[in-house]
Amino acid sequence: MPKLKTKSGVKKRFKLTATGMLKHGVAGKRHRLLHHNGKYIRQNRGTKVLAKADTAAVKAWAPYGLG
Repeated sequence: MPKLKTKSGVKKRFKLTATGMLKHGVAGKRHRLLHHNGKYIRQNRGTKVLAKADTAAVKAWAPYGLG
């Protein structure tokens, strides 16, 4: 059986935690930040854990993990 390819976008955008959850950067933090209030900017600092509903789809795009 042939090897499966990992989606290149998934390699760049997600990291696996030690417990198997997926971390991702938060959208909407690149430009035009004057239109967001301070609370929005503070709460979306750093990374977040991906929702369970989306995790299965992303893991299917990375068949051998992200390491």
